[in-house]
Amino acid sequence: MTALDQAPVNATLAAAMLRAADLVASPWKNGGGVTREIAAHPPGAALDAFAWRVSVADVAAAGPFSRFEGVDRTLVLLSGAGMTLAGDGGARHVLDAPLARADFAGETAIGATLHDGPTRDFNLMTRRATTRGSVAVWRAGTHRIARAGTVLLFCATGTVQVELEGTAYTLEELDTLRLDGLQRALDVAMSGDGALLAVSLDATDTN
Repeated sequence: MTALDQAPVNATLAAAMLRAADLVASPWKNGGGVTREIAAHPPGAALDAFAWRVSVADVAAAGPFSRFEGVDRTLVLLSGAGMTLAGDGGARHVLDAPLARADFAGETAIGATLHDGPTRDFNLMTRRATTRGSVAVWRAGTHRIARAGTVLLFCATGTVQVELEGTAYTLEELDTLRLDGLQRALDVAMSGDGALLAVSLDATDTN
């Protein structure tokens, strides 16, 4: 057994549960929806100053998305009949089923058309110069988290249980388990009838 195998996975791991009931709703300036910020870095950063930001949005009406220069965006449909995103250069994304996703640059002019009424979606934004991020859909089973600065396990649907490092957590819909300080890869056992979005966030490699 190597020294790495013997080292504690969790020496600096910090876990925090972010409950859906604690998320604060903020109406959009154009009146077309409501956003609930789940987490951001730095905490409390303005929209022009975050390294990364994760949120849930309720979209009530068609309209343009705000532009974010130098930001990469991932949008995942959570509920509703869906939407079509259309923008510069013929860019087009059809989200017509739960967990369908769109990845696009924040500086792209994008407009949303709702298919049949309001939708709810999950949003990840990462500032390209400082942060890289990824989103994966998890269902029941064992999953591996790679070493990362921050990992967010967001319950997209249903109820799930996750176990890591001998501790069990139950997440209801829209709850998030935040993990900071992963020193090495970590296996997570997941059970339940729901789906998680596993978000991995780390500083951009500048070497």
